[in-house]
This record gives sequence, structure tokens and C-alpha cells, in this order.
Amino acid sequence: MRSVTVGRPHDLVSTGRLPGWGEVDRLVVDAYEEACDDLTGDVATYIPRLAGADPDLFGLSVVEVDGAVHTAGDAAAMFSVQSISKAFVYALVCEELGHERVRSRVGVNNTGLAFSSVVAIELNDGHPMNPMVNAGAIATTALVPAASSSERWDRVHEGLSAFAGRRLEVDEEVFDSERRTNHRNRAIALLLQSYGRLEGDPLAAVEVYTRQCALLVSATDIAVMGATLADGGVNPVTSRRVVSAAVARDTLAVLASTGLYERSGEWLFEIGLPGKSGVSGGIVTVSPGKAGIGAFSPRLDDAGNSVRGQRATRTLSRALGLDVFVSEPRDHGPYPYRRTEG
Repeated sequence: MRSVTVGRPHDLVSTGRLPGWGEVDRLVVDAYEEACDDLTGDVATYIPRLAGADPDLFGLSVVEVDGAVHTAGDAAAMFSVQSISKAFVYALVCEELGHERVRSRVGVNNTGLAFSSVVAIELNDGHPMNPMVNAGAIATTALVPAASSSERWDRVHEGLSAFAGRRLEVDEEVFDSERRTNHRNRAIALLLQSYGRLEGDPLAAVEVYTRQCALLVSATDIAVMGATLADGGVNPVTSRRVVSAAVARDTLAVLASTGLYERSGEWLFEIGLPGKSGVSGGIVTVSPGKAGIGAFSPRLDDAGNSVRGQRATRTLSRALGLDVFVSEPRDHGPYPYRRTEG
């Protein structure tokens, strides 16, 4: 058993361990092969540059908290991080501003509506509700402490690179494509401003948010990012502390309830782990104390989540015993505090 000390709300948490290196390696390949033949779903088209993605790409990666890396398929293929960035910018902002301030400004509850919903904002008196939908993500990016938009971008870029363990680069074509078509996000930012829910220049915040979404990553990169949250905020490849253990905990709690948008309940029911998807086809999943899982396949379901990524992650969750809700009956004899009549 591995014990990890965190600052809040529990003094001590304990987790189990993964199987040996060879067994994990085999199971990653098995999960990849099991999902490989699923050709359902379509690539995202509302961002023109993403419409040209190769639908047959599929990569899978598991990075353990000791730094061990297991891959299958196109795990090194590059794609824009898109909404997966929301989770890690949220962690960076929580590290800077603290649990209570970010919770009060951004929220932690699922909207039950699409990630780009304007209705959700209106129904909640202008509150963005959670940092994993676009309204909450733009509000979160706007909270990054900085004297200028360029400084804010530098801080976001540096922080996301620290999570990945290498300097990430922007796909300028994706950025330009999104920038020319992100009318809805600009409208969302202006609406948040009208409610007094956004700090600073709303369009400048959208610009930084759009650029962060265009950072290039691989399935292994996002697995490293997930493993950093799994290991209490320490990157297992670089050994650098990126955020505190308490912030890692807060981020995983939000991901568990909101990471897959309106399908978050189904995801948690089937897979039992915090996760975050992106419309380019990436999914990062975190097994606290054990590993991060990165999957990439551009074919999406109607909620914008990778079909093969979900399938492979579900297989790994079960094969590796990752589901946080699974337990076994105690075998320690009679329960010592069993009540008796009289």
C-alpha cells in the first residue's frame, strides 16, 4: 500500500499498486487491440482545421507514478490538446488563488448541458458553474494572475508544459482556424462580463484560452499530465512539483463530476475514474496514486468524446483494477462492533 499525505480534507489516503511492468504493458496492448476495430463516430468539423484529422489514428499510453511508460498504436501522434487543457489551467489557478476563491468564482457543479451552452449561463444568474465547460474555462483562464495578456499566456504555457514534462508548442494552423470561428466563445465571454463574472478584458481572455487549446500534445504527453495529478502534483518524469497535493485532489474531484460534460455520469458509472476529453479526440484519465492514461482517436460520439478512447479506457480500468468505487468484502472475521439484541 502506498500512502500519500495531502493537506485537505483527509490527513491520509492509501491506494493499491498496479501489476508488474510486463503485465501492464500487455494489458495496454490488449486494450488498444480490443478497441481498434471500432470505427463508429466522426471527426469534429466545427473547427475547420480539425475536420482534416486522420480518423484512423489511435494511440494509447499509460504512465505510472514511478515514471514507467507503456504505449500502443499512435501514442506519439500529435494533436491539439483542446479542452483537456481546461483541467490543468484550473489546477494552476487553484495553486495561485486557493480552493475557496476559485470555487466561488467558477463553481464545481455539472450543468447537464453541452460544453458551449449559453443557456446554462442564463439559468444560473451568469455563473459559469464549472471549469470544464467553455464558460468556466474562459473564466478560469481570466483568473491567471498577470499584468498583461501576453504575460498570462506565458504563465499558462509554462504551467501546461510543466505538467507535460517538456515544452509544448502551439499548432498555429489550429489556433488560426479556431480564432476565426470562435464567435460563440467570444459571446460567452461578453455575457459573463455583463454578469460581472469575468475579470479583465473578455476578448483577451478568449484569445489566451484559444491559444492554450491549440497546444500540441501526444497520448503519452497527456498521460504524463494525468500521472502528475495522480502523484499528488509531482511530475513522475521530471520529478518537479507542479501543484500541491491538495490542488491535485481538488482538480480530480471536479473532473470526476464534470470532465465528460453531460456524459460525466455515464463515464463515472462505467469507468469509475476522473477524466477529461477534448474534441480533437484526446482523453486523459487519472487513477489516483497509480497512473495517468492518455488516449487519442479523432472519431467522436455525439457529445464530443472519443469513441475508441472511451472503450480502451474502460477496458484498462477493469483489467488494471483502477475503478475507485470497486471494493472487496473484508475477510477479517466477525465485525467487531456488531450490535446484539439487549
